[in-house]
Amino acid sequence: MPKPVSSRADLDLLESFWRESVHRTVLPNGLTVLLKPDSSAAVASVQVWVKSGSVHEGAQLGAGLSHYLEHLLFKGTAQRAGRDISNLVQAHGGDINAYTSFDRTVYHIDVPSESVDMAIELLADMVLHSTLPADEVEREKNVILREIAMGQDDPDHRLAETLFATAFREHPYRHPIIGHREVFAAVTRDDLLRCYRSRYVPDNLVVVVVGDFELAAVEAGIRRHFGSVPRTSLAPVLIPVEPAQQAPRARHCFEEVEVSRAGLAWQIPGLTHPDAVALEALAMVLGAGDSSLLWHEIRQKAGLVHAIDATSWNPGTVGLFYISFTCEPAKREAATAAVMSALQRWAHRGLSPALVRKAVRQLVVGEINTRKTMSGQASRLGAAEVVIGDLDFSRTYFERLVKLKPADLQRVLRTYLNPHGLTSVSLNPTQGGAEAAGARAGVSEPGDFEEIVLPNGARLLLQPHAHLPNLHLRLSCLGGPVYEEPGKRGATSLLATLLTKDTKFRSAAAVARCIEEVGGVFSAFSGNNSFGLAVEVLPTDSDRALALLADAVLHPAVHRETFQQERDAQLAAIRQDNDDVVTFGRKLLRRKFFGPHPLAIDAQGDEPGLTALQPSDIAALHRRLMVAGNVVLSVAGDFEVRRLVPRLKAFLNRLPRGEVRSQAGAFAGAAEPGDFVERQPRQQAVVLQAYAGPALRAADYYVSEVADELFSGMSSRLFERVREEKGLAYFVRSARVVGLDAAMFCFMAGTAPDSEQAVLAEIDAEIARVAAGEVGAAELKRCQTRLKSARRMGLQTNSSRAAQAGLNALYGLPINDWKNYGGRIDGITIGQLADFARRYLRQEARVQLVVRP
Repeated sequence: MPKPVSSRADLDLLESFWRESVHRTVLPNGLTVLLKPDSSAAVASVQVWVKSGSVHEGAQLGAGLSHYLEHLLFKGTAQRAGRDISNLVQAHGGDINAYTSFDRTVYHIDVPSESVDMAIELLADMVLHSTLPADEVEREKNVILREIAMGQDDPDHRLAETLFATAFREHPYRHPIIGHREVFAAVTRDDLLRCYRSRYVPDNLVVVVVGDFELAAVEAGIRRHFGSVPRTSLAPVLIPVEPAQQAPRARHCFEEVEVSRAGLAWQIPGLTHPDAVALEALAMVLGAGDSSLLWHEIRQKAGLVHAIDATSWNPGTVGLFYISFTCEPAKREAATAAVMSALQRWAHRGLSPALVRKAVRQLVVGEINTRKTMSGQASRLGAAEVVIGDLDFSRTYFERLVKLKPADLQRVLRTYLNPHGLTSVSLNPTQGGAEAAGARAGVSEPGDFEEIVLPNGARLLLQPHAHLPNLHLRLSCLGGPVYEEPGKRGATSLLATLLTKDTKFRSAAAVARCIEEVGGVFSAFSGNNSFGLAVEVLPTDSDRALALLADAVLHPAVHRETFQQERDAQLAAIRQDNDDVVTFGRKLLRRKFFGPHPLAIDAQGDEPGLTALQPSDIAALHRRLMVAGNVVLSVAGDFEVRRLVPRLKAFLNRLPRGEVRSQAGAFAGAAEPGDFVERQPRQQAVVLQAYAGPALRAADYYVSEVADELFSGMSSRLFERVREEKGLAYFVRSARVVGLDAAMFCFMAGTAPDSEQAVLAEIDAEIARVAAGEVGAAELKRCQTRLKSARRMGLQTNSSRAAQAGLNALYGLPINDWKNYGGRIDGITIGQLADFARRYLRQEARVQLVVRP
């Protein structure tokens, strides 16, 4: 097995990125501009970073002003109404969104490259000329109040709030970004205007553009749209310094959840501190991946947790080193004690050089992965400018990283992760719940995949593309619910996971160590119709990747101990889903709609099915599904065809001949048409409707693609009516569960308990409008443009292209079928949408479900 390359060689991989030209300009009004041309894909990302987040709200800390403003900037400017904002972006095939964090608010538009100027002009108008209409202020307040309530229905969200409120006593991190409900509810339009006028000024903004564009033209557009606003004063915001923690803190909550979620945290210095590099490397060593120390010690060896990881989070002047895990309630205290004991042991004994090398490689690969998309590159530049204040910080950071020694990690472990500085939080079931259960800018776009069919029927798809030092291998097979035995649902998902664990020649720990020490990823995937394995590495590690993949496919070993651990983890994930009201509702809707059909249960399976499984079932399923006629291996990225292809063929030729057949019978439509109400201990309600829809290979499948887009998105008529005009729901959209021969088209919305029927009436009215042929030509055009652009932007990475090609081959479609996608979408008419609604979206054949408190 090849040894990992040296840390110095890892650093050399990043040199070409650091040499790439980034044009930084400060306009006379103080606005900062970052431009990076990249012609590797005909798309661009335009982002505006506002140096203002929840920690900058001064006397109104905890009010959520920054997040409130983020919502309102989509509601209209001096020259355009709110609905025109999303309509304009979608008409150009783009995506627009925003987010608010503790220290920034970011607005971003990803578009085809020919629409860059539109994105610049629109973001300038939104950020600098919003009017904050009074009626929208009130309407959006109700929306955010529902968002706060939805957050309180999410156990992971509640635990995060508990952590920050416990770990910080003075710093504004102790307040939720969205605000405290009572404080937020008292916010007025005048409060918002003061915040907007004081914080959204040129000297507090950074505009970032990355993509396929002409530098001079884009800079001129930014000067025209952003530079015309005069410089104004920018008052400093005093952020309190967090006192050093002097004693342990703890807060343990008991609620209606099914598994325990726990976190152990320690205060650490900010990202620019000299110890930040060692702390991030320590987090990788302790909790990044299945070969990490905590995963091996606490999960694999002790069997105390279902999952465990570690994170070093420190974007400001202070942060948290955080170890999180999920477990059975009875094991939480033992898991905590085991983690603390292990930390003390490693602090005393130290860590090996191999672990440090692995962490360095993982962080280098992570840095490379940020370059996969234009939006990723733009986000990296924005963070360097806004969070760090230095575009070259990445070079400084990684130069420090490669100089790390085991003693450096041992020192920060001793210094920061000590018992007296521990903050321990958890969210647990109540007693009843516990009992219940370089020159890269000039690289062209990638070409087509080439298909090679081997004598045994296995297929090999190849797309060489040297845009990044990145290689992705993806092995795909038909599988999922319709290929499983009744009463043993979830077997395919468990099989996929176990294929990344033990083999006849390597233990699960050895597999994890082998891939993670070179910064690679070896993962499983499973869905309604397929499953498989994916390996992503640097090109120099292609032999290692192929060796791991071949070993997993040809020589799996289902050890009972590993089987039990992974089955328990999958069962725990199912129980966690039950804690989320939306996921709970979607799963229940699916069961009522599909009835006895295998698609009634998603790829994860259900508790009875997983509990019934034995290792022999997994071995038998592997023998049945992992046959040559059911295997497609797609390879995309930086590789030499002459060198790699013979090795790939040799691997695939070892697969036994064979084909697979679905276990599902014919699908006759909704199993339980009618209206249902399910009561759950939640603050919000969720309404859902399910109808039959076109299956993946149906002639009208692409009509359902357009229909799904028509009913979803920020500029959809349904969204505008339900959320924007009437303020009835926080979210409303359509969705699909698509199989090869059966499908469900559904609607869902999160709303207040007293608004359920009003939301359902709006969904019914929108279906009737489409069935009557009242969709406008511009409305249809927007949907078509957005779908085509989303497909283009979704194929920027080697992994996404390999996945798409592999699934096309499995499903009997041309492997380069995305070339035909635009024509098929453009061919959909208003009449076809009307026929779709009349044929499929019939009330007498639907399942309607309301989940309410």
